[in-house]
Amino acid sequence: MKSKLLLLAVLASSIVRAEDSRLQAPKDLNGYFPFNPPSSLSEWDARKDYVRKQILVAEGLWPMPTKTPLNAVVHGKVEGDGFTVEKVYFESAPGFFVTGSLWKPKVIKGKVPGVMFAHGHWKDARLSIETDAKVRAEIAAGGERFERGGKSIFQSLCVQLARMGCVVWQWDMLSDSDSVQIPREIVHAFAKQRPEMNTAENWGLYSPQAEAHLQSIMGLQTWNAVRGLDFLLSLPEVDPERTAITGASGGGTQTMLLAAIDDRIKLSFPCVMVSTAMQGGCTCENTSLLRIGTGNVEFAGLFAPKPQGMNTANDWTKEMATKGFPDLQKLYATFGKKDNVFLLRGEHFPHNYNAVTRSAFYTFVNKHFNLGQEAPVIEKDYEPLTREQLTVWDDKHPAPKAADPEFERKLLKYMTADAEKLLSEADPKVLREGIEVVIGRTYDKAGEVEWTLKDKQDRGDHLEMTGTLTNKTYNEELSVAWLYPKEWNGRVVIWLDDAGKSGIANAQVKELVKGGAAVLGVDLLFQGSELAKQNRLVANPREFAGYTYGYNSALFAQRAHDVLTLTSFLRNTKVGSHPSPKSVCIAALGEQTGPIALAARAVAGEAIDRAAYDTHGFRFGKILDYRDPMFLPGGAKYLDLPGMIKVQGSYLSWVRGEGKDTEAGLVEWLLK
Repeated sequence: MKSKLLLLAVLASSIVRAEDSRLQAPKDLNGYFPFNPPSSLSEWDARKDYVRKQILVAEGLWPMPTKTPLNAVVHGKVEGDGFTVEKVYFESAPGFFVTGSLWKPKVIKGKVPGVMFAHGHWKDARLSIETDAKVRAEIAAGGERFERGGKSIFQSLCVQLARMGCVVWQWDMLSDSDSVQIPREIVHAFAKQRPEMNTAENWGLYSPQAEAHLQSIMGLQTWNAVRGLDFLLSLPEVDPERTAITGASGGGTQTMLLAAIDDRIKLSFPCVMVSTAMQGGCTCENTSLLRIGTGNVEFAGLFAPKPQGMNTANDWTKEMATKGFPDLQKLYATFGKKDNVFLLRGEHFPHNYNAVTRSAFYTFVNKHFNLGQEAPVIEKDYEPLTREQLTVWDDKHPAPKAADPEFERKLLKYMTADAEKLLSEADPKVLREGIEVVIGRTYDKAGEVEWTLKDKQDRGDHLEMTGTLTNKTYNEELSVAWLYPKEWNGRVVIWLDDAGKSGIANAQVKELVKGGAAVLGVDLLFQGSELAKQNRLVANPREFAGYTYGYNSALFAQRAHDVLTLTSFLRNTKVGSHPSPKSVCIAALGEQTGPIALAARAVAGEAIDRAAYDTHGFRFGKILDYRDPMFLPGGAKYLDLPGMIKVQGSYLSWVRGEGKDTEAGLVEWLLK
C-alpha cells in the first residue's frame, strides 16, 4: 500500500509539487487531532459557530428537520427500592421508533433534574445482565462494588440517579435492545456497498446518494437524541435548567455531540471518548464532513463554559491528561471557569463506565445541580431488573417490523422530502452556509497566496508567463499559466478547463486577450495525473464513505478550494508594482470544471464579478460511486447544483446546461 501511494505521488509531481500538503496520505480516524484553544473569546465565538454548524451539516441537521409529534407511549411501570421505571417508545420521525427506559425517583417534589443516558457498543446494553464470573473479576480489579448491582452498569447508573432525585431517560442505540428497525449488520458492521440500495431513487444508507444527501446512521442517532431531549423536557417534573447527558464509548460520542449542538443541555459527562487519538471506530461514530479540520477534543470544547467532566482509561484516552485536557482547561480559563471542566484519571482501568467513573459522575451532578448528597457520592446496591421487566415490546405494544430494508428506504425518502421543503422555504443564508460547510472553505478563509515566476515570453501583443501560486495558509501549490495583454483593460478571466492550464490555447481565449483581458489558466489538483481518476480513500477495507470523507475533503471540494486560492490571489496579493485587477471573472465550460466553478462562485460570492459555466446538466445526486472524482458529500443536500445557482442571486452569471441557455456569446459577455 505504501509503495502504491509513493508511486502515485511521483506520478502527480509534475502537476503538484511534493511540498503540497495534499500529496500526503489521507487522514483517518486513527490520526492526531489536537485542539488549539483560542486567545480570546471573540476568536472562539467565530470558531465555535463554524464547528457547531459543521456538526449539524455533517449529520444532516442543518436546517433541523421538522419535529413531528412524538406520539409517546409510556407503560409497564415497575416499582423498586427508591425508584420507578417505565417502558417508553416514541416516534422521532413518522414510523421511526426510539425505545428506552424512563427512571424516576419514587417520590418527586417540585422540579427535579433530567439526565440523558446514552450507551455505547455493549450489545443489548439496556437489557443485558453480566455473568457472575465477569462481575467478580470486575470487583477484584476495583471496577465494581456489588455482586448484584454490578451485573448491569446501565441499570446501576439509572437506579442511583433516581435515588438521588433525578429523572433519567435511557434510550437504545440503533439496532440495540428494543431498537429493531435497522439491523446491527447495517448500523455497526456495514462493510460492503449494497447494489440494491445504490440507486438514483429510493436509496439506502451508506449509498453515494445517502452521502450526497448527508443521511447517515450517526445523523439518525443524533436526531434520536434531540428528540429524546424533547421527550424528557416534556415531562412536567423535569427542570429545564438542570439537564445533563452522559454515556461511555459510542455513548460518549453521542454525549459530546448532543451537548455541542443543543443549548438545552446544562451539564455533560462524555466517558472514554474525548481524545486527541482515535476518534471512534464504528460506522455509527463517523459521517462525511464531520471531523475535517477538527476532532473530539474541540467538540467537547464547544460545551464550554458549562460544567463538563470526562475520564481516561487504558485505551485511546490514556494520554488525555497531557494531550487535550490542558487545552480544554485553557479554554475554560478564558471564560473564567477553569474549575468547570474535570478529568478523572483511570489509565489502570480498561475501556469502561465502571463504578469508579459512575461515582465521579454522581458527585459532579450532585455538586452542580445542588442535590445535597454527601460527597463523594457512592452507589448503593440494588436488585437488577430482568429483561422481561424492561423490554418495551409486548402483545399489547407490538414491535415494528425488524431489519426492514423498505422502511430504511422510506425513512430516507421522507427525510429527503422534508429537507427539500425546508430549504426551499428557508432564508437563502441557511442554504449558503450549508453549502460553505459542504465545500469546506469560505472565501474569507481562502488563505494567503504568493506568486513565483518560472518563465516569461514575449508573444508580440501579449506576454506569456508560467509559474506557481503557493497558498501559504494551507501549504497548497498550483501550477498556472498567464496570457497578459500589453494593453490590459484591468480584467482577469480565470479559465478553467478539463485539460488544465493547457486549455487556454484556444480561439475564445485568444479573443479575450485581444479584447484586453488577461487570462489565467491552472492545473487544478491532480489534473492530468492518475490521481485524477478517482478520490483517494483511507486504508480501510470497509466500503463506507465516512471513513474517508469524515476527515478529508473530496477531490471536487479541493478543486473548488483551488479556485478560491486563485480568486484570493487576484483580489488580495500585491505583485511588485503591478496594478491590481479591476475585475475578476471566471469561465469554465468543461464537464468537470463547469460544476467546480459554479460551486466555488457559490461561496466566493461578489469576489468574482462575472462567472460563466456550462454545467452539462450535472447533478451530485446522480453519482453512483463514492470514489468518483465528482462525488461530493452533501452535494445534493442543498438542492444540488440548482441550489448553488440559487445562492448566487443577482450576481452576474452566464449559464449553459440548465435547460435555458444564456443567449449572449461567451467572449462578448466576459468582455462586457
